[in-house]
Amino acid sequence: MRKSTFIIPILLFFAFTGLKGQSVEQIKADRKTYIWGEGSGVTLKSADQDALSMLINQISANVESNFTHLVEEVQNNGKTDRYQETFKGVINTYSNATLHNTERIVLSNEPDARVFRYIKRADVQKIFEDRKLKILDFVKHGIDASEEYRPADALRYFYWSLTLLRSHPEASTITYTTHDGSQFLLNSWLHALISGVFADINIDIADVKKNEDLLRYNLMINYKGKPARNYNYSYWTGRDWTNIHSAKDGRGIAEFQNTGKSEEIRLKTEYIFEGETSIDHELRDVMQKLEHISFRDSYYSLPVKDFVTKKNKTAGNHLTEEAAKATAMLSEPEYTEPYLKLTEQLISSIETQQFHEVRDLFTEQGYDVFQQLIQYGGARIAGKADIKLVSFENDVICRSIPMSFHFSNNQVFVEDVVLYFDEHKKIYSMAFALDAVAISDIYSNNAWDETIRINLISFLEQYKTAYALKRLDYLESIFDDNAYIVVGTVLKKKERTDGQYQNNEYVRYSRYTKEEFIKNLSHSFASKEFINIRFEDNTIRKSGRGEEVYGINIKQHYFSSNYGDTGYLFLLVDMKDSLQPLIHVRTWQPGKAPVEDLIDLSDF
Repeated sequence: MRKSTFIIPILLFFAFTGLKGQSVEQIKADRKTYIWGEGSGVTLKSADQDALSMLINQISANVESNFTHLVEEVQNNGKTDRYQETFKGVINTYSNATLHNTERIVLSNEPDARVFRYIKRADVQKIFEDRKLKILDFVKHGIDASEEYRPADALRYFYWSLTLLRSHPEASTITYTTHDGSQFLLNSWLHALISGVFADINIDIADVKKNEDLLRYNLMINYKGKPARNYNYSYWTGRDWTNIHSAKDGRGIAEFQNTGKSEEIRLKTEYIFEGETSIDHELRDVMQKLEHISFRDSYYSLPVKDFVTKKNKTAGNHLTEEAAKATAMLSEPEYTEPYLKLTEQLISSIETQQFHEVRDLFTEQGYDVFQQLIQYGGARIAGKADIKLVSFENDVICRSIPMSFHFSNNQVFVEDVVLYFDEHKKIYSMAFALDAVAISDIYSNNAWDETIRINLISFLEQYKTAYALKRLDYLESIFDDNAYIVVGTVLKKKERTDGQYQNNEYVRYSRYTKEEFIKNLSHSFASKEFINIRFEDNTIRKSGRGEEVYGINIKQHYFSSNYGDTGYLFLLVDMKDSLQPLIHVRTWQPGKAPVEDLIDLSDF
């Protein structure tokens, strides 16, 4: 296999540079040029921490007068006496993020270790410049998310940017320049952006399901007049706020004990996303040092009595208008009634948790997948199913059943589950559906016949589901033994230099054999309570040789209990056997690039 155009960046690590030829005594004496710290300890690590602590104190003394915004914030909160504590905590976040890259000289080794750390005064500003780049980068990601109807991502990036801005000495003067050349002072504009997102969110009750013990309201969440691609929220039960729920394609849920006294549903929009900061230690440290900002506009109230009088009861449709038009063109089976009846049986068994009653609906393999899916976060039905049956060769695909999945880390996801029926009307597989936008992109491509489009969607849905359900056996089966596999991991933001950092993100690329890749996946799966993947914004090219080989470049939002990132996944897939697709190439990058810039399909 020859690869001509895909280039894996060689990562370089840069450190602040000092004058190596100078002695420690000369550096100490030159206070106009250098700031330094010296530490001692039983181990080099403890001595180094001691030296960094002294260095931080020296930097603090030099920059404290610049943190006027932080002074005002602490004073406005009525906690003037806590300013020094807050300021020191904020300064220490820079030590964890950047100062470990300052010059180090070991004066003596263990057990009487002594370490000397120093930095040029002129280079101190670079420490703050790195954080400024991250602040601006978060704003850009937030604007992009808002334009793509992803209010959860927009709020996360805007609030994270605001949090880091509050820790910056230039917080009162940093500006953002939009694509049309307009400039905005971030200190006030970020508040307006966050409030604007809240204002553009509209939540309504789509329908309600009642039984003796439970009231389940199905919610429709729109953003800027369209179904919100994602939205995170909790709601008031009467005694406490619930875990965080993640809505998808405008669909959410709210469940209550059926006491007959429900008059309104109170929702609180999630905008802090503190749990997700574990992937960025610098951001996590800053968030722990500063008090959270409260936004009154993040709360919503839905009067239940108003729902009864509303005429529009079609709010539960989770497909975008474009996706609905595209799916309407696909062929339905000649007889739909048997499949609808079987689907209703399955839904009923999930609602009652009587799974043994539907064992006969599945093949052996299908029931195994069903059990894995049910165990993925305690599955529940999350609303009225908007069923679309599609003929696929000798099979029938049922799209789709809305379900919610609840995890112990205060996270709830809503997914649409797709069923695959064989010629004997047995369910042989299940999968989490692609987002409506990704479905629409593929369904609407008239360059390929219907079978190819369905094949591609089914493959991507099975791929993302295999990660969620940690199906190593399936993933191992779809990778070619000689597959070219590149894994990218976002480590932290850094200043962009000679093209090695995209979107100011520092990315480590590693190439693996199939055996190494599967082994690493096994370790990764074991360390995560859950994995949730969203696909959207795809570009698909077919090989020019007339073979059923496709290059898929698709935007992937990867979120797990201990790691998360957003980037573009590239898969080169042989689809000539629809039941056994084969991946020849798998790569990941943080930013978007044309497929032809990643790899030349004619090489395969």
